[in-house]
Amino acid sequence: MLFGFVALACLLSLSEVLATSVPKNTAPTFPIPESEQRNWSPYSPYFPLAEYKAPPAGCQINQVNIIQRHGARFPTSGATTRIKAGLTKLQGVQNFTDAKFNFIKSFKYDLGNSDLVPFGAAQSFDAGQEAFARYSKLVSKNNLPFIRADGSDRVVDSATNWTAGFASASHNTVQPKLNLILPQTGNDTLEDNMCPAAGDSDPQVNAWLAVAFPSITARLNAAAPSVNLTDTDAFNLVSLCAFLTVSKEKKSDFCTLFEGIPGSFEAFAYGGDLDKFYGTGYGQELGPVQGVGYVNELIARLTNSAVRDNTQTNRTLDASPVTFPLNKTFYADFSHDNLMVAVFSAMGLFRQPAPLSTSVPNPWRTWRTSSLVPFSGRMVVERLSCFGTTKVRVLVQDQVQPLEFCGGDRNGLCTLAKFVESQTFARSDGAGDFEKCFATSA
Repeated sequence: MLFGFVALACLLSLSEVLATSVPKNTAPTFPIPESEQRNWSPYSPYFPLAEYKAPPAGCQINQVNIIQRHGARFPTSGATTRIKAGLTKLQGVQNFTDAKFNFIKSFKYDLGNSDLVPFGAAQSFDAGQEAFARYSKLVSKNNLPFIRADGSDRVVDSATNWTAGFASASHNTVQPKLNLILPQTGNDTLEDNMCPAAGDSDPQVNAWLAVAFPSITARLNAAAPSVNLTDTDAFNLVSLCAFLTVSKEKKSDFCTLFEGIPGSFEAFAYGGDLDKFYGTGYGQELGPVQGVGYVNELIARLTNSAVRDNTQTNRTLDASPVTFPLNKTFYADFSHDNLMVAVFSAMGLFRQPAPLSTSVPNPWRTWRTSSLVPFSGRMVVERLSCFGTTKVRVLVQDQVQPLEFCGGDRNGLCTLAKFVESQTFARSDGAGDFEKCFATSA
């Protein structure tokens, strides 16, 4: 069976999730400043960007749509290879000239591959609790949220931990389940795997590394004679601070090491910003089109009408009221950072006045990966009735978005009609960009 209703076990048992859970809607308890954690870029833990604001008087939420990134995970196989390349060089050094590096001699790399870590499961559980507390009036035991997940194990596990948190917050009176897993082998609006002609962000990230990392790399090489680390090695070694901290739930010695090298985390963070902007964001010609399918599904739910899309959607699934119901008040989808970046870009969120520079970061930019897609990051689209008019509000990490593209007011509200009208890129199937995804060079 390629699709259908599913009920998979959580990565962790409920008792394990509860044991590792962090306080709802608060920063992680790692003894590391929030400012540093926000410089971990896509590996930053979730932080709310603002305190949630209830809708203005006269407005009642009647539908909510959540798309959420999986919780904190181990490095992917590719990241593991890159991290180990630099680590192996360092561990070949007999004597370091800086005592801060001595821990590396006995360091054992024992991280898993791609899977959710206990802290990531707790993040998802927490998010489920928060969602019930905030939107409990939209659900009941007979009106459960409809929940989908991309087929990746870490995404499925995030979804099931979220449902456990939701049920726990309701004292088990409302017990949602993961209704549908979208197979990665087919059309999948929760994964960015359907645009083979799309480029990547390597040129822009490498250009930045050549500007920002030589001094950092030089400090590392000075402490480790003859190691000859590259700027790429240094960049990947910084990520060990984040991965080890979220997996061990204690501050890694690599964090302390790079805290002693000024600018390390800031340089790493901007590399992550460039990676997403030029990967599936505005800086990649075929980036935003990879979010079109999800946006069209969102429009269908908001307007209670059939999905109209010729891009990533699975037409069989989206045509069935079992696998794509249109009568729900609560939807939750679980996905990946790259796909969510594509969705933001397709919608028109976080648009920059100019492309991100590969040499001089704009301190006023709103495109910061740790704010857009941290571990367990989410976008919430609320549909509201305001004095008889249907309106839409969008929140990312609890921060209300201005929605200037559809005439958003001071409360971030625009009419549903104007919101739908503003999504011309999605409603036109990407204005020809989706066809370019499959173009071959002559």
